[in-house]
Amino acid sequence: MSPGGSPRWTDSHCHIQDAYLDDPDGVDAVLDRAVASGVDRVVCIGTGDEESRQAVELARNVVAARADVAVWAAVGLHPHEASRGVAPIAALLDRCTPAPGPRAPGSVVAVGECGLDYYYEHSPREAQREAFAAQIALAKSRGLALVVHTRDAWDDTFAILDDCGVPERTVIHCFSGGEAEARRCLALGAYLSFSGIVTFKNARPVREAAVVCPADRLLVETDAPFLAPVPYRGKPNEPAHVALVGAALAELRGEAVEELAATTSANVSALFSLGG
Repeated sequence: MSPGGSPRWTDSHCHIQDAYLDDPDGVDAVLDRAVASGVDRVVCIGTGDEESRQAVELARNVVAARADVAVWAAVGLHPHEASRGVAPIAALLDRCTPAPGPRAPGSVVAVGECGLDYYYEHSPREAQREAFAAQIALAKSRGLALVVHTRDAWDDTFAILDDCGVPERTVIHCFSGGEAEARRCLALGAYLSFSGIVTFKNARPVREAAVVCPADRLLVETDAPFLAPVPYRGKPNEPAHVALVGAALAELRGEAVEELAATTSANVSALFSLGG
């Protein structure tokens, strides 16, 4: 919480690099609105080699230009792009992985997002599985967190995590399962990150999962520019809206908004080893 008592939020997962940004006023306008909504920390997530490079560049540029908001980056290959192979991701990590310890703003904090998506299958399933396993290994070898995307692929996701071994710090981003899947993820030691889906009235399983998630494993995210929460559903999303996601979660869980903001921000720090 800020000294004035207003909740301070961390958007644990968004895409605001050039490849995704659709704001004529640029990323500074997006960050200005985030700060005005109480969001002062953001993790910008890569989905391919170029998108990851842009995320790294953005995080570094914000550190050099602004003191009111901190940005970190994740480097990864989305399952949609798995056919490209992970070699460029590994090379980028070779150049950008920080030394062990708290990660200063502007640094790389995770491998991802990576995983499996059997809903769209833009890459063959076998390529997805190979890329996912390779990125689990990258996260382990570099001491980074792992950001997992899974859609319509729970059984294979759990099988690969079991086979490869779950990195010590792992998050299931934009959690879209129900209570049963939540409990399986939690048993692996993973964090669960909830998006604007929790504001959708037809998303009862996700909302039930959000209620049973322990406070120390709970994160909030926007997944901007996707999945804008009510009342912005269907419009481009942005980090400013993470406060709406957090408020909806607090209501579901019967918790104070200020408490949930503080708890989820602390959890992001633990997951990604944030410093500064």
